[in-house]
Amino acid sequence: MSNPAAPSTPSDTGSRRFYHGTRADLKPGDLLQPGYSSNYTERRSPWIYFSETLHAATWGAELAKGEGPGRIYVVEPTGSFMDDPNLTDRKYPGNPTKSYRSREALRVVDEHLDWQGPSPEEIQAMKDFIADKEPIDD
Repeated sequence: MSNPAAPSTPSDTGSRRFYHGTRADLKPGDLLQPGYSSNYTERRSPWIYFSETLHAATWGAELAKGEGPGRIYVVEPTGSFMDDPNLTDRKYPGNPTKSYRSREALRVVDEHLDWQGPSPEEIQAMKDFIADKEPIDD
């Protein structure tokens, strides 16, 4: 996406593959809705976040609050979405992480099982790094 503020729509996605990392146990067809506590804070977010990279989804799965193992799902957006300003504006201009957010649901297509998370030390370092960060939720 050349303009991070310009929304994309499901018809723009073509053959792109999107991922969402979480601890929730979901099935194909389930909808991931915005408006719940995010993976990282107790605040409710009006957004649902996802990525085109397995690497970014791995962090979502590993950092997610809750019990049970981290899981990564292949998802499809059901509505418009935009670049995630928490990464594109703050850390990585141009969105090389291919991270997005939407105010509309994501549909679970399948669980992606072939992934490996970072080491426990890397996970703790990331938790320490994001501990005082507030997401951009406007």
